[in-house]
Amino acid sequence: MNDDTLYLRQLRAGRDFAIGDLVADQMANFSYLVGDRQARECVVVDPAWDIEGILATAQADGMTLVGALVTHYHPDHIGGHMFGHDVQGLARLMALSPVPVHVNKAEAQGVRSMSGLSESDLVKHDSGDRVLVGKVEVECLHTPGHTPGSQCFRCGGALIAGDTLFLQGCGRVDLPGGDPDEMYRTLTQRLATLPGDLTLYPGHHYSVERSAPLAEVRQNNAYLGIRDLGTWRRVMGG
Repeated sequence: MNDDTLYLRQLRAGRDFAIGDLVADQMANFSYLVGDRQARECVVVDPAWDIEGILATAQADGMTLVGALVTHYHPDHIGGHMFGHDVQGLARLMALSPVPVHVNKAEAQGVRSMSGLSESDLVKHDSGDRVLVGKVEVECLHTPGHTPGSQCFRCGGALIAGDTLFLQGCGRVDLPGGDPDEMYRTLTQRLATLPGDLTLYPGHHYSVERSAPLAEVRQNNAYLGIRDLGTWRRVMGG
């Protein structure tokens, strides 16, 4: 795949879309558009907060939306109700631009419960499955810990990590479905084999930078420096 084939737009809630939504700005979610510049096709990763705004960005770039990819089922990533606030998400997307919704098979029930989507709306994946967008392959990597079916997406030189891994820190494990031991295995085994020249694109803007080389994250993220499970459990409140 040529470097100019991959289309990747990182959209920050409250800044690049959902402008004026104070809750969206506070949550600082990232949504992503990923696709093939030559085929003019893309998918959206974690559509939430302002579906019209996301679709408008794709349209302005001359891209046709052909799917949605879900890192995990929490409402700030796929829509739903949180903290007394209704968040737009997959349900609104399916009303405006119905497309297949790609989820990890362990997350399907959570996605349906949170979004109200039906079984037929979802395409369930195992780790290692690939979603083809034009000629761009997006690899689904099962990375449980934050939720049972959390997944990251690898495409070209990018790793879109959702709430599995941030530039500083990682996703919480004290919410329903969180598992500190699985998160430890994800960070020290499942993601540890990935090349350091991948660029990490997180699910939230919790750092000054919006992305960073994975090798740099490994050097600077203190959570990746914990070398034994016992210490990890203490740090994560286990």
